[in-house]
Amino acid sequence: MAMRSLIPSGDFRTTYAADTTIFPTITSRNFAIVGILLACLAPYVFSNYWLSISIQIGIFAIAALGLNVLVGFTGQISIGHAAFFLLGAFTSAYISNNAPIPVFFAIPLAGLVTALVGLIFGVPAARLKGLYLAIATLAAQYILLDFFSRAEWFSGGSVPASAEPFSVFGYVLRGDRQYFYVVLAYVVVSYLLVTNLMRTRDGRALIAIRDHYLSAEIMGINLTKYRTLSFGIAAFFAGIAGALYAHYQLVVSQEGFGIERSVLFLAMVIIGGTGSVMGTLMGTAFVVLLPEAMEWISLQLKGSAIDRALELNTNITFLREIAIGLIIIAFLMFEPDGLAHRWRQIKAYWKLYPFSH
Repeated sequence: MAMRSLIPSGDFRTTYAADTTIFPTITSRNFAIVGILLACLAPYVFSNYWLSISIQIGIFAIAALGLNVLVGFTGQISIGHAAFFLLGAFTSAYISNNAPIPVFFAIPLAGLVTALVGLIFGVPAARLKGLYLAIATLAAQYILLDFFSRAEWFSGGSVPASAEPFSVFGYVLRGDRQYFYVVLAYVVVSYLLVTNLMRTRDGRALIAIRDHYLSAEIMGINLTKYRTLSFGIAAFFAGIAGALYAHYQLVVSQEGFGIERSVLFLAMVIIGGTGSVMGTLMGTAFVVLLPEAMEWISLQLKGSAIDRALELNTNITFLREIAIGLIIIAFLMFEPDGLAHRWRQIKAYWKLYPFSH
């Protein structure tokens, strides 16, 4: 008589909780914990330059995460995300400068104010889609930028606004080595919040709207409510990221936060993988590190035959925008699911090795 196998022949999930768990295996959870612990050692390992790059990746990853909620999980589009990022920066600086509120509390307040503004712009945008929605978000970008340039009481107008250094209960954190832990804490909390949001009823409603909005409406999902909510959530995380950026730079200016910055945020989402929380962080790191790679290439080409032939003058960092555009096109054509999909394929290959086929 053949003995019954005690080893399951597949990965069977019999409950909804098991199907929506954050970490599918104990190993993945342990790797995440080890990754965070290793990140905590970065200030003791990285130079000041690479520590600054890491802080920028963390801040922009929070903003890109909010945009991914809107674009990747809800199926909307926005090319005005940089304006909400800048609104959060100005709001946090204004609160900490003009009210007896420490920066520790000014940052989440800035996120809430930005979310309210995002809800206002989300109301008309919730009834639009496609090209019309893109134009509406572009209009929001220019409306807010015009407000920043005119409201000298709020943004300083043409003069950059100053921001207080990060402080909590009277203790001021100065320098990249201390501020790195502030950004790391916000990154971990933000990504946990969005991951758990997608496991809730509201998160599933957003995904249903993305997959097929007519079917979602037939199921009783209020399209206007959830589309507006997604704009508010995206603006909230953009505001948090902008506030962190303001108290890191200690000055806030609208220079460099035009439409090109909104396109960069969109590139982070597309390259990392729309609808992927982990992919957002990967895409942000890719886009932030791309100029560093271009600078390294320019140094390698210095004095070479290519440099002389093309007359690059040993500086080809101006090709960053062209490179990002070409990379977006390449990802849309050959890897539409982004870096996150490629990472899942790599994990599946080694998990099934040597029978990966």
